Amino acid sequence: RKRTECLAQPSEAQDKVLKPALVCSLFPNVPPTIYFSTRDEAVEKLPWEQRKLLRWKLCSVTPNIVKQTIGRSHFRVSKTSSDWLGCWGNHMKSPGFKAIREHQKLNHFPGSFQIGRKDRLWRNLLKMQARCGKKEFNFFPQSFILPQDIKSLRKAWEEGGSRQKWIVKPPASARGNGIQVIHKWSQLPKRRPLLVQRYLQKPYLIGGKKFDLRLYVYVTCYDPLRVYLFKEGLVRFASCRYSSSVESLGNKFIHLTNYSVNRKNAAYKPNSDETACQGHKWALKALWGYLTQKGVNCEAIWEKIKDIVIKTIIASEPYVNSLVKMYVRRPYCCHELFGFDIMLDENLKPWILEVNISPSLHSNSPLDVSIKGQMIRDLLNLAGFVLPSVDSVASETQTRSCSTNSMGSALKKSKPISEHLRAEKMKKVYYLMQKIPDQDFYSSVLDILTPDDVRVLVETEDEYSRRGQFERVFPSHISMRYLRFFEQPRYFNILVTQWELKYYLNRHKG
Repeated sequence: RKRTECLAQPSEAQDKVLKPALVCSLFPNVPPTIYFSTRDEAVEKLPWEQRKLLRWKLCSVTPNIVKQTIGRSHFRVSKTSSDWLGCWGNHMKSPGFKAIREHQKLNHFPGSFQIGRKDRLWRNLLKMQARCGKKEFNFFPQSFILPQDIKSLRKAWEEGGSRQKWIVKPPASARGNGIQVIHKWSQLPKRRPLLVQRYLQKPYLIGGKKFDLRLYVYVTCYDPLRVYLFKEGLVRFASCRYSSSVESLGNKFIHLTNYSVNRKNAAYKPNSDETACQGHKWALKALWGYLTQKGVNCEAIWEKIKDIVIKTIIASEPYVNSLVKMYVRRPYCCHELFGFDIMLDENLKPWILEVNISPSLHSNSPLDVSIKGQMIRDLLNLAGFVLPSVDSVASETQTRSCSTNSMGSALKKSKPISEHLRAEKMKKVYYLMQKIPDQDFYSSVLDILTPDDVRVLVETEDEYSRRGQFERVFPSHISMRYLRFFEQPRYFNILVTQWELKYYLNRHKG
């Protein structure tokens, strides 16, 4: 016990709602998941034999808001032990994922930098655009990666005329570091590598200022793909009025919306009220309220944002899936929160600016605490942390066969295992081999469910029931239209999409 550090804050448990420590599954014989609470709730303590398993791996980058949330569920930070259940840390090289044991969960997927690095994101979106057409992938500015695209950039530059502007970004930086807006070829930095993007010159302005949206996207699994979008987010304003003049290009407080840049401006005004349209940072719901008063259809904007999110995640899907199969023992071991930065142009069309694989969770104000605190609590509940058996923690060999958190025990098998596996393999091949499948053909995937099908559907339904303020954007009843964007079809994507189509209006029956 000397090796661990208690995370729980001094508790005023008397005036808090007491919540059970575990959330039961919707289904019999499926293990419960650990419950994570908000600040106004207290979580009951499990018996010591179970509570001693609640260990979180200490990491220098773990945000306080995560520490506070896990502390309320009686996790302790383990400084030396490898017997942890969860870790919120830095991304690591793919082979490092091999070390994660079957009952452990890390907040990254191998290969997620394929959209988290600016150069990889644009390369992958351009690839999708070439494969699926500009009509479907027209939500990102024209982009070039230097040095390899220097000739293409020169050609686009010469065709663009004298009034064009470009934004230059280092491909792996964050918080606005190294970003500049230029209008002359001679201003192009000699440093390489670089990302050069056509500047969105006509952003939608509020109070004469530019702003962008920081939205939180959470992926629990890549096969089947399950993507959630948090309903709340942050609206981040530039701290000086917008100007399109070339003289203004050197002023970052006009052209950049990053909080880490604008807070250095003496004119920066904080905002602690999540309902107020004031200061240089708003809650997303305050923006929707403001736009609704102006007669804007905010629901239509939200639908376009969901479309962008799904397509961007699909752009990284082949890379992540191949690396998960290669380096990760179980899909359970990974989950990831992405920070999507979206800008609205003068026609209120959303454009993607970048994706962060370690979005800032620093909470400098009551507004940040309120939004990020709720989001992290809902995320950890969605993640579905399961208490392993004491044996599975003690013995690595036993974790490989342990079914405590595998749902295997939920499926009573009457036939020999080999016969089941053969039937499952044949069914998957049958649905993946069709040249031009139609809806009638796909719907038959639900006619006879294999044990593997049941496991995936149980997991998907249980997870959905724990979503909190997250909205699941994939799978949904309209996901069939997205299946053609996948580089290769995935059987479980077909299965869960058909399930949604059939039961989304009647989950009880499903």
